[in-house]
Amino acid sequence: MKLNKENFKEYKKYNYPERIIQFGEGNFLRAFVDWQVDKMNKEADFNTSVVIIQPLKNGIIRRINEQDGLYTLYLQGIKEGKAVKEHSVINSVSRCIDPYTDYEDYLKVAENPELRFVISNTTEAGIAFDENDKLGDTCQNSYPGKLTAFLYRRFKFFKGDKDKGMVVIPCELIDRNGEKLKNVIFKFIELWNLEKEFKTWLEEANTFCCTLVDRIVPGYPRDTINEINEELGYEDNLVDVGEQFHLWVIEGPAWIGNEIPLEKAGLNVKIVNDVTPYRTRKVRILNGAHTALVPVAYLYGLDTVGQAVESEEVGNYLRKLIYDEIIPTLDLPEEELNEFAKAVLERFMNPFVNHYLMSIALNAMSKFETRDLPSLLEYFKTKNKLPQKFVFSLAALIEFYKGKRGNEDIKLSDSEDVLKLYSDVWSKCDGTEKGYKELVSTVLGYKKNWKLDLNTIDGLTDKVTDYLMQIEKLGMAGAIKSII
Repeated sequence: MKLNKENFKEYKKYNYPERIIQFGEGNFLRAFVDWQVDKMNKEADFNTSVVIIQPLKNGIIRRINEQDGLYTLYLQGIKEGKAVKEHSVINSVSRCIDPYTDYEDYLKVAENPELRFVISNTTEAGIAFDENDKLGDTCQNSYPGKLTAFLYRRFKFFKGDKDKGMVVIPCELIDRNGEKLKNVIFKFIELWNLEKEFKTWLEEANTFCCTLVDRIVPGYPRDTINEINEELGYEDNLVDVGEQFHLWVIEGPAWIGNEIPLEKAGLNVKIVNDVTPYRTRKVRILNGAHTALVPVAYLYGLDTVGQAVESEEVGNYLRKLIYDEIIPTLDLPEEELNEFAKAVLERFMNPFVNHYLMSIALNAMSKFETRDLPSLLEYFKTKNKLPQKFVFSLAALIEFYKGKRGNEDIKLSDSEDVLKLYSDVWSKCDGTEKGYKELVSTVLGYKKNWKLDLNTIDGLTDKVTDYLMQIEKLGMAGAIKSII
């Protein structure tokens, strides 16, 4: 039996009006936004459905329409301190439209007076200007081009009525996503020579929000789908899998909270004046902890993030790094930061996900520069001393790029210039204290990666050298004891 509204008649009684247009039908939006809409419908009388627009020529909308928008979502991970795996049928998607084959049907959605929100996740490359896009009777290639044509149809149909503006909430993983989307739309207005009244309507009647989204979504469980369908008792070609944790930070006016009953549905969504501190929090605590952990844990002999957190010594190192050296550098209430850090550690221990350290090790040098170096520098600036765990991780990173874990070769993955840098410095190191210091000095002075000469930070070169020599002499298991 296949999952659809004919076979599951209990879902036919819901006939929510289409109030959200969503660009993107992928696993993330269905496990994040559409799940939240479903939850608000069931628990907070949101009374809203989502019409999905396929942003690319190839997609899965046919499968979604075959199932009448229904799909099963599994959420699995740590919830209230316990490992939880649960599933539910999501019933918030009304239909999907392919604008490449049904362009007029797509634009017709703009004439719906009840439509209020625009949601999107078209990948990091999706918010881009394509000068080849035209305003006509065929679909634009870029997402901003499609959205400009859509909003222009709405403006024309409702004759510039300012009560028919939209709240635009992009979920693409780029900084200041709402601002960038709006700026690209203005480029299309100029390219297409549209009237200034349309630009004024966009400015005054529409709200573009910047956002931060956070939920790990492994997606379709290809390896276990047969067992899952047997467990469910029906065939679902759209099963989606996500973690329990979710966070949506929306930078926008407070009145958005009056239109979307987020709090009433118990969702972890924050409407704020500035998304920047939350983005910094995520990058520094979650991503920064990941990056700092990798060389330490991998050289210790561990393979996954979960193993690392559960290890007494490596787990202790990680917690001290987060609570003693990252959190003190962030500008948010301490209680809020501690709560987020606790959730991060729980996510790292998710028993349903094997997150391999080597999958995080890709381009580890540039990741350390963007995710960890800001914490190191801020700590040094405010405390006037070096953060020991970060310095140790930096030494471990240099050891990691030696390319050996005991007798095992490490498959390094980075840019050619970084790999050449480490090949050169390690081949020249003679194993003396002077040799190690020259090695460290060369790496820390590599401005192409660090954007500055790290040797200018008082005491850093000597301390990294000292830790590197300990790792070389004692191995990671012996060296880590010195800092925990």
